[in-house]
Amino acid sequence: MSGEPNKEESDDNAEPLDLVRLCIDEVVIVKLRGDRELKGRLYAYDSHCNLVLGDAEETIYITDAEEEGDKVRTVKKQCEMLFVRGDSVVLIAPLESIR
Repeated sequence: MSGEPNKEESDDNAEPLDLVRLCIDEVVIVKLRGDRELKGRLYAYDSHCNLVLGDAEETIYITDAEEEGDKVRTVKKQCEMLFVRGDSVVLIAPLESIR
């Protein structure tokens, strides 16, 4: 056991975005800046992490300051097709890995 990666594994996942490539046509969770989260089917991406999601659900987390502490409420929006600009993306993960 040399600790070196298997040749097949290193060829399939040579670059970080190759992991995103494996999620094409799968449902993914995308965490965005500004307390936002998207869940949808990944149709396309590019090297800048720009994404195209279908059947997307956006969840916005809003923190309301109260005397007793902060209260977080959510607002959900549905969208049939969505383009996400890559500079707002913080994390992309397959939905099944989150559960």
